[in-house]
Amino acid sequence: MSTKGKYQEPEQGMDPFEEKLQRLREAFNTGKTKQAKFRAEQLRSLGRFLQDNKKQLHDALAGDLGKVLLGHWSAFESDMSEIILCQNEVDLALKNLQTWMKDEPVSTNLLTKLSSAFIRKEPFGLVLIIAPWNYPLNLMILPLVGAIAAGNCVVLKPSEISKNTEKVLAELLPQYLDQSCFAVVLGGPEETGQLLTHKFDYIFFTGSPRVGKIVMAAATKHLTPITLELGGKNPCYVDDNCDPQTVANRVAWFRYFNAGQTCVAPDYILCSQEMQKRLGPALQNAITRFYGDNPQTSPNLGRIINQKHFKRLQGLLGCGRVAIGGQSNEAERYIAQPP
Repeated sequence: MSTKGKYQEPEQGMDPFEEKLQRLREAFNTGKTKQAKFRAEQLRSLGRFLQDNKKQLHDALAGDLGKVLLGHWSAFESDMSEIILCQNEVDLALKNLQTWMKDEPVSTNLLTKLSSAFIRKEPFGLVLIIAPWNYPLNLMILPLVGAIAAGNCVVLKPSEISKNTEKVLAELLPQYLDQSCFAVVLGGPEETGQLLTHKFDYIFFTGSPRVGKIVMAAATKHLTPITLELGGKNPCYVDDNCDPQTVANRVAWFRYFNAGQTCVAPDYILCSQEMQKRLGPALQNAITRFYGDNPQTSPNLGRIINQKHFKRLQGLLGCGRVAIGGQSNEAERYIAQPP
């Protein structure tokens, strides 16, 4: 692995991560990440990374999740769901860093009246952050901000599926952060599995329940604390007293945001048959207002991340009756109103 994060095949029997992880642990043991000045410097550098490379990030997110179409380009989704959220998180951490680092006084009782008691926050140490492909910048940078603010050294593993964003993170992010304390590593499932054989002091994983179980099993071997942010089911209940157009506007906006590739987007609607009859035309009206008569030409409707997921979604279209949309174009990874 180079400092630029470009993966090179290791020699047989060699561990491509051991030397890098050892270097990060040694840096943490020096205590440099515990200093408020160091944490603030790294957070400000992270903010500069977001600002200096906004064009590259827009292009990468467009290439991965389809914001470019027929000469049009809209950065609205990229800004709102990725870059602006990340910058806001950096600003929040810088504003509150001193307060977060302060010791918290704790009241004493009769037995400890002559003593003092307080809570002191200590960093975990070496943290591993594994990001998913659907919000590849947001779900990498947000936990990174927290890890930096808490004084940790960090290994960042971007998703290999969102390959354009992965490339930007690997090549540009190390130029802004202290490379003795922060590293970007690349690879697919095999390399990630090898990475997880190492002991980390905390693991932050966002992704599918299937992979989450693998990460959890690896963390358990070292008794490593872990955060798992996994996908789930998100039913939307619509009461008969609701205004169908208001419901349709809200459901359509978030269901089709990022081409529906959001873990907490509404999966299905629970309603009476009477409401169902009213919701159908309302949803059609909302879709037309948001994406025009031909959503395929809309610059505001993204694309499915890759052919594998396109095929999976296309298969779902055959599991029931398509009420609205359903047209698809494999070459563009386009599905009209994906399920």
